[in-house]
Amino acid sequence: MGTPGTARRSGVIWEVFRRERKGQPFAHAGSIEAPDAAYADWYAREQFGRRGESVALWVVAREAVHEIDEFVDELERNYHRVDGYPLKEKLKEARERAGTAAPADR
Repeated sequence: MGTPGTARRSGVIWEVFRRERKGQPFAHAGSIEAPDAAYADWYAREQFGRRGESVALWVVAREAVHEIDEFVDELERNYHRVDGYPLKEKLKEARERAGTAAPADR
């Protein structure tokens, strides 16, 4: 028996992600506690899919979820900004490596 007033946890915490409609991205719906994957699936369906508010669910053990917070851009390319990918410089370098001259200006 546990100490009065403290919750006893015997299960694993599972993170549930749901898709509301086809074509939409998955979003975090919440967390559930379950002793195993089968029970977690059943409980997630009951909590987040029973009333038809979801078309798909992902159920993942919390310890399997990890954060990626460092994004190294080894080639120093930024495709989201027009000035982030210097095409003229890259083309000039490629032509020099290939031994061909740039086309004459018209």
